Amino acid sequence: MDLPTQLLLSVFTLLMIIGLAAAAQRLLGVRFGRLRTFLAALVAFGLAQPMLEPILTSLGPIGRENPPAAPALGILLLIVMSVVLIPMVILVIAEALVPPGSVPGPLELVRSVRGRLSRARRYSQITRIAIKHGLGPYLRGRGERLDDRPGKVRLARSLREALDEGGVTFVKLGQVLSTRRDLLPAEFVEELGRLQDQVAPAPWPEIEPVLAAELGGPVDEAFAEFDRTPLAAASIGQVHAARLHSGESVVVKVLRPGIWPVVSKDLDIVRRLAATLESRTRWGRSLGLRDLADGFATAIREELDFRVEAANMAAVTAGGGVTYPAPISAMCTERVLVMRRLSGRPVTAAAPEQGPQLARDLLDCLLRQILIEGVFHADPHPGNLMLLDDGTLGLLDFGAVGRLDDSLRSALRRFLLAMNRQDPLGVTDALLEVVPRPEDIDEAALERALGQFMARHVTAGMDSAQMFTDLFRIVSAYGLSIPPEVAAVFRALATLEGTLVRLSPGFDLIGEARSFAGRHLAERITPETIKESATQELVALLPMLRRLPRRVERIASAAEHGRFSMNVRLLADERDRRYVTGLLHQVLLTVLGATAGVMAVILLGTAGGPPALANTTLFQLIGYNLLVIAAILVLRVLALIFRRPRASDDHPARR
Repeated sequence: MDLPTQLLLSVFTLLMIIGLAAAAQRLLGVRFGRLRTFLAALVAFGLAQPMLEPILTSLGPIGRENPPAAPALGILLLIVMSVVLIPMVILVIAEALVPPGSVPGPLELVRSVRGRLSRARRYSQITRIAIKHGLGPYLRGRGERLDDRPGKVRLARSLREALDEGGVTFVKLGQVLSTRRDLLPAEFVEELGRLQDQVAPAPWPEIEPVLAAELGGPVDEAFAEFDRTPLAAASIGQVHAARLHSGESVVVKVLRPGIWPVVSKDLDIVRRLAATLESRTRWGRSLGLRDLADGFATAIREELDFRVEAANMAAVTAGGGVTYPAPISAMCTERVLVMRRLSGRPVTAAAPEQGPQLARDLLDCLLRQILIEGVFHADPHPGNLMLLDDGTLGLLDFGAVGRLDDSLRSALRRFLLAMNRQDPLGVTDALLEVVPRPEDIDEAALERALGQFMARHVTAGMDSAQMFTDLFRIVSAYGLSIPPEVAAVFRALATLEGTLVRLSPGFDLIGEARSFAGRHLAERITPETIKESATQELVALLPMLRRLPRRVERIASAAEHGRFSMNVRLLADERDRRYVTGLLHQVLLTVLGATAGVMAVILLGTAGGPPALANTTLFQLIGYNLLVIAAILVLRVLALIFRRPRASDDHPARR
């Protein structure tokens, strides 16, 4: 066979395979991947010849001298349908066993393998760090129980050093754990609290290139003076003292170099672990670990962009005896934040007699931000606070900021006021406005649980840490999912509780919060505010009230004369019509397929009939064709069923 003939035959074969793939996909009525469809057609084309060659041989030679008889045309039609049926069967089986997206493509496979190797190296690194600091047995669940204080202190120090060496993500984890006195012993809380302000700084040769790249020139040109020794070092960055050419003293916060790749790997590990726990554990689903991990990742990414922090500093309102440094906007970039310097010392150096007033000022400031202003500092741990020279508090590090809309703030205010009044019904109503309301919630039982909660905790001198734990337990027990912005509020309050205890041991958080509600929230309910709210509501209702008398008169007149009727439009939404049409389509195909199959079985079992071929009657030939048609219709229904969980997600009833 010469080369042109081979090329022509190859092109013809390729066109046959493409046509076979198009016919199979068209008959199934579902779009498949091009590669998957082409491979199914290629396999079918390879199987067609050995399977159908005996049938074609039985027909004898066909040409101009021997044109095919009418029964032979029926056999040819059966052959064509059978060839098309083969890729349809392959595609439906592949759809059932290997749904699209479950097997990655070549590029995705390479990226997946590379990501797995990278995560494996990170897992190995984390494991080595844990073993280095003596935490290996505890990772395997075989660590010894320590009842003596020296043993707990040693273990807590090892944990703190391991988290510190693990990097920024694990330092943040330690910072969160250091505020959870309800979960960890005091020795661990005290040791992990050192992660707030005792992180090893990065050396100057690593920091200087970052400053030069972000400021567009050498450090000595951008600043009149710059102290190479950092004032403080945190998990995200470190702070240096400097002076501008104008003579103003500033502090320069620089992002730690090279943390992005490690943070990305760690966040990927956290996200995968959260997804696994949410899918395999009931408590993981009730807590919404995947959403919490996504929120944690978003918060860390925002903290790694100092432009976000500069914008947050402009949005947060301090006041109430708390100040914060103003940013120098012209010199703030993604990795460098320049702000005016506050003169003071660490808040942990405050005298014991200053503690109660500082704690009250901090609580008043944060509650005002959450309940009134709507933009609040989401990470008020001791490392983010300073005791200024004038004896007041300075609030630092605005990388983590929460935002609440007016309706959510209003619900939180009602929640706090109802707690202050010890009103279980008001607390329940306000809580169900804060969190999404489940369809099958037992409100009476929830009201009783909240009433018992208030009777136990809303008393001066009670343990506020246990209060947060019990409140979360109630929320989880009744299947309430906390939105990310509300979770940020609870996290900020939990962090604040640990900070207040360090500022003033024995600080009455519950009593001071009730006092805040009495001072600032109750005063907002005055005759003037009530009149203003009523006026606004009346203005909004006025157009409807003007039309209401005419509509009532028309309804009464129609009812009096027997012309009253109602028009109800079913399936007015296009998505509803598509959904019902799809169901009817599948039912119709199922009925037609079943009918064709039953008729095929009857015809194949019928004896006698006009002969069509040597050993086949006309009834049997028609039965074989009907059997293939039934198989095609059933395969179409199966393809739609296997694809349905992904194809009908846009229906309102499935949202």
